Parts: sequence; structure tokens; C-alpha cells
Amino acid sequence: MRSVSLGIAAVSAVCFGFSGPMAKYLNAAGLAPLESVWVRMAGAGLLLLAALALLRPAALRIPRSQWLFFGVYALVAVAGVQALYFLAIQRLPVGVTLLIEYTSPVLVVLWVRFVRRIRLPKAAYIGAVIAVAGLAVVVEVWDGLRLDALGLVLALLAAACCAGYFLMSDNLHVDPLGLVAWGMIGAAVVLLPFARPWSIEWAVFGDVVTVAGNTLPVAGAAGWLILVATVVAYIAGVTAVRRLSAAVGATVASLEVITGALIAYFLLGEALGAYQIIGGAVVLLGALLAQTATVRRAPAEAPAAREPVLNPSA
Repeated sequence: MRSVSLGIAAVSAVCFGFSGPMAKYLNAAGLAPLESVWVRMAGAGLLLLAALALLRPAALRIPRSQWLFFGVYALVAVAGVQALYFLAIQRLPVGVTLLIEYTSPVLVVLWVRFVRRIRLPKAAYIGAVIAVAGLAVVVEVWDGLRLDALGLVLALLAAACCAGYFLMSDNLHVDPLGLVAWGMIGAAVVLLPFARPWSIEWAVFGDVVTVAGNTLPVAGAAGWLILVATVVAYIAGVTAVRRLSAAVGATVASLEVITGALIAYFLLGEALGAYQIIGGAVVLLGALLAQTATVRRAPAEAPAAREPVLNPSA
């Protein structure tokens, strides 16, 4: 049912919204951003592998023809998105980082047009221009880029990797649960030399940490990040990707911007300024317009020329 699919996508967006705030609690406890990412990926990957090995072992079988796909998925759609996002939120507010990352549907539209060479209606390009204009408002370009320049670059790279996640989620021919599980494990392996988990002060997971007057157990923040913001979020997200159209999926995915900003406000005391709120609304409007135009054009195209089906990530 369509309502069920929408509900699954909404659950994914809300769960992903906890990623940034929980990561900042781990960072406040002393973990570096890449260490937090590694704990998240390794924890979620091992949890999923154990569950699938017991309940659905067939999901873990990877056809030899899919090895390269799984490797690229782990590198770009999981490790790239998460590592760049976690690094970006060290320099930018969570809400602003998400707003920048959600220019990714525009990148998908450009990929569909210029790489897949699928003709799109003018509304798709108008939406892309509107989204970029909204991004300019978010970063307040008229005031010499008030946001941290490196943080902005990291967030834009995260958007590019997020676009890769959307594109690779199109026409999946593998079990989505197995894809998520091996993607997490692959990401943890890729990040090993950068995160250096053997140097993590594991004793801090027995402590509590206070951010903006709110105190949480470090182990609780890590557990929520792994179970809710990763396992539940990714499973719901990949499931919704296979059930929703591009326009609907992208629209529901944008809820992560709102939920992430709200959670960051209550847990971290981070508030968006007037320009970020206005610019964010323009970004989401442009992305929605571009994706809606894309999906409306799809029936007129050849059956093989299908645009990606979208849903989030952070």
C-alpha cells in the first residue's frame, strides 16, 4: 500500500535525523569524527550480519557479478556519505549541513540528463536553479560566505556521495538487507586506516557526557546511533527506495532536514538563523520541483530510461 510505503520512508527520515546529534555527543566524549563513524558502521554491520545469519542467511549471499557494485556502494554510499557528513558537522550546524547535503537530488537530475542522456522538461532545470539559489541564501554568499569554508566543501562532497547512494539504489538486483549489512562492514574496513579504532579510548563508553545542558550516557548515544539512526534508518530507507517514485521519495526524504534540525535544537541547542530557514525552504522547493518534473517525464521515455528512485541518508 502507498500509505505503508510513505510511512516507511518517513520512519527512515526521522531515524536518520538523529545521526548528527548523537555523533556530536560522541565527539564531546572525546571520539574523533572518523572514530564515531567507524563505531557506527562496525556496530551496525556486525549487528545486521548476526541477525541475518540467524534469520535470513540467503540475504548475505553476494553473486560474484555484484562484488564490484558492493565495493563501490560501501565506499561511496556508506563510508563517503557518513564520514564527510560527520566531518562537516564539526564545522557547521547539523541543520545547515543537512540543507547542503540535500542538494543531492539536483545532482541526480543533472546526472540523469547529461550522463544517462534522458531529456527532461524545463521544470527540472528551473528546480535545480532554485535549489542552488536557496543554497546561496543558506550560506549567505553576499556576506563573503559566513559559513566555514572547509565545512561547506565537506558538506557538498557529502551531497555528491549522497547522490551516488540514490543512483546506486536504482534497479537493485540484490537483497536490500544484505546490501546494507555488507555495505556497513565494507565501510568499516575502508575506514580502518583512517579511524584507527585500536586507538579509541573505549573506557569513555562507560561515562556520561553533557552537551547544551543535556546529559546522556556515552554508550546510550552510541547505541542509539547504531540501532536507530543506522540499522533502522538504512533498512527503512532502502526498503522505501524500492517502493516509491522519485518525486515522492525525495519529498519524504527531505523530512530529515526538518527532523535533524529539530533534534539538534532540543539536544544540542543549535538554532537556524532566518536566512538558513528561508534558504532551506527554497532548497527543498527547488529539489522537489526538479524531481517532480523528472518523474512526470518518465512515462514518455523508453522503459529502460528510468530515473533513480530516491530516499535519504545522513
